[in-house]
Formats: sequence, structure tokens, C-alpha cells
Amino acid sequence: MRFRNFTNVAAILLALTARHVSSSKIRMGLEVLREDNYAQLSGRKVMILSNPTGVTVEMDLGVDVIFDSGAVDLVGVMGPEHGFRGAAPAGGSSETFIDPRTGLTVYDAYNVNLTTLMRFISESGADTVVFDIQDVGARFYTYIWAMHDTMIAAALSNASFIVLDRPNPITGLNAFGPVLNVNYSSYVGRQPIAQAHGMTAGELASMFVGEGWIKQAANGSELSLSVVKMKGWERWMAWKDTRLPWIMPSPNMPTPETALIYPGTCLFEGTSLSEGRGTSRPFELLGAPFTDDTWSATIRALNIAHTAYRPACFSPTTSKFAGNTSCGIQTYVSASSKREFETFDPIYLGVSLLWAAKKLYTAPVDDGNVTASFHWLYSESSDGGRRYNVDLLSGGPLVREGIDAGLSPHALREKWMGGLGEFRRVRERYLLY
Repeated sequence: MRFRNFTNVAAILLALTARHVSSSKIRMGLEVLREDNYAQLSGRKVMILSNPTGVTVEMDLGVDVIFDSGAVDLVGVMGPEHGFRGAAPAGGSSETFIDPRTGLTVYDAYNVNLTTLMRFISESGADTVVFDIQDVGARFYTYIWAMHDTMIAAALSNASFIVLDRPNPITGLNAFGPVLNVNYSSYVGRQPIAQAHGMTAGELASMFVGEGWIKQAANGSELSLSVVKMKGWERWMAWKDTRLPWIMPSPNMPTPETALIYPGTCLFEGTSLSEGRGTSRPFELLGAPFTDDTWSATIRALNIAHTAYRPACFSPTTSKFAGNTSCGIQTYVSASSKREFETFDPIYLGVSLLWAAKKLYTAPVDDGNVTASFHWLYSESSDGGRRYNVDLLSGGPLVREGIDAGLSPHALREKWMGGLGEFRRVRERYLLY
């Protein structure tokens, strides 16, 4: 078959891609809403909290599609971390601007206070806020807390809230890890949920309302919440089973495999070791200039199911040790069946890797040099104490203090199982699929 020009080639490739994408039997919340001609939004003034993952099965941005339909009175958009159209790096966002595609005001909603969120709703004139963002299943991924805070602001503003649901890419079979100690509440964890929660955004929103957390934070104001459920998604599905395209939820979440390991290995953000940011395999590659191949041998001896390891050298282009060679470890996860996903514990994996790194690479004499040995990173608090980054990520001091005390990964997991068991029981009340 001979193509006459590039335009024809592009058209054929586009058609083939569209046919592949639409072969998914899953209809996300956005699709369900669209198929009903947006009837649920009829007569409402709508503001949408979304980003590049809020797409249709044809991979068109949902806000653009809704705007072009003319069926919805869109009055504004809010963008989370990384921005509405995904132009900002980790820990960053796009400033408030006028979107050239739609002419709508896009408000910067990343880690802003309730007063600011309420002002966005008021200035736009919205009476309904819609959330449509792909989550990755980890408590410290900030999109669910952007949703949480905006839910509070909506309750205080007497606006309704609608979640267009999307899959949990690491399955919704089970929950793992410590439950947040509310004394360690932050923008990487507002409420007492497990580190890998095993829920969709719609289910989490239902829990936030059902457990009274939104009402309490909104000084007794009630929130009218609706969840537009997916059709065709089942809890056992890993991302590959959905046959949906993977659109990077953030710059350091390049693949579904990254999402699978992220709830555990993101804990390395709280250490002096690189978590692989600035490489092609963030959160799979871990290391520092002072690590070596003894790490892989040590972690292999733990025989963690569905995992494999290799010594790996890498040179990050950004973040920790940018431009310097680190020889550490790469982790591979082989879980594939329903039973394997139901039992694979990414938090136990992450804690095991931390335990081994602390054991192997702590300097005999601690001179405070974080570039030469394993350290916990921290910032000084207003009262002169230390606020450890890993405590915020893990939801409390349990992991850090347990590793410092010499507890094994297994003994550490036993310490969080009581709280996790209670969370699993509460979680059951809010599962929609």
C-alpha cells in the first residue's frame, strides 16, 4: 500500500488511533454525561476543575468538547497542580489566565486556601462545580485534595458538586498502608484514608461527604454531591484491562507501571536519595551517588512477591543529583492477575526499600551531609521542631520512627494493620462498583 502524501498518512493513522481508543467498553463519567447530552447540567452555571487527563475516548479535552457543544453554560475553569493544560512542573501550577481556546477564565486552584476557592466560584458566578481528573490511587497525589478543598468551598458557597468518575489505575481491589494521622494533615493528605486507598475519585468524594468531613470543615454547611458513575469498569481492572489510553496525569507519571509502584516508592521524596525524578523511569529508579549494587541483593533476600530488582545506574536531568551518576536500584512489579493485585502491597514494598537503604547507607558518623549518606529530609517548624517530609507522605511518624528503631518491614506493617483494617471496613460503605 503506497501513501501519496503525508496528509493522507496522518489521516489514516488518526483514524486507526481513534478506532483503537473507542474499542474500550468503559464509559467514563464524562462519556456518560455526554451521551445524555449533559442533561444533568441543564440550566446550571458550571465551573469545571480539570486538567489534560479529563478527556473523551477520542482524547479530546472534555472542557473543549463541552464548550463546543453549546449545551452547557460554562462560566469558568479551575486548574490543579501542573495546570489546566498541563504546562507546569511538579509542585507548580499555571497562574490565572484567559484560555485562548475557549475564552474562559482559568483559575489557579493549586494548594490555595478556602477563601480563594470561594472567590473563584463567586467571581465566575457558578452554582455547580464539576470535577474531572484522573487520579492514580495514592493518598499523597494532590488531585484528590484539590477536589476535597473545592468541595468544602462549594458547600460554603451553596454550590453543587459533581464528580465525573474515572478508574483507579492500580485497581480498586484493596487498600494498603498506614491511615493518615490527622495531626499530620497537609495538602498531601487531608483526611484519614489509607496510603493506597483503592477507591475512585467519586467513591472518595462520597466518603468525604458521608463521613461528615466536608460538613465539619464547612462549618456545618451541607454539600449537594452527585457522582456520574462509569459504565463497564470493574474493580479488578488494571489499566491495561480498561483499553483506555494512558495520558500522563503529571510529568513524572509516564506509565501505568509508574502508578503501580508510586504509592510506596514516593516515600523516597522524604529522603536524601533520588526517587528517580529527572529520569525516564521515576519512582522505579532509586539511588544516590553513594548507593551501590548491595541494595538489590539485600532487597531480593526479602522475597517480596511479584517483584524483581536489578542494580541500575542513572543520571537525573532534574531534581536530586541532577547531572550526577547514581548507581542504585530499579524495581519491577509483575502482578497481573486479580488475585495478585488484591495482595500486592506497594507500601510494604516502599517501606522495605527504605529499610534496606537506611541499613546500608547510613554513615557511621553522622556529619549531617545529606549528599554522602542516607538522611530523612525535614524543614524547621515555627516552634523550632522538625517537620519530616516522609511523615507527611506516610501520614505520621510511624514509618520513620519504626525504621530508625530497627523494626523489620514486616513488624512495621503489623503496626499499621489495625488502622488499615478499620479503614477497609468504612471504605466498603462507599464503593460504587
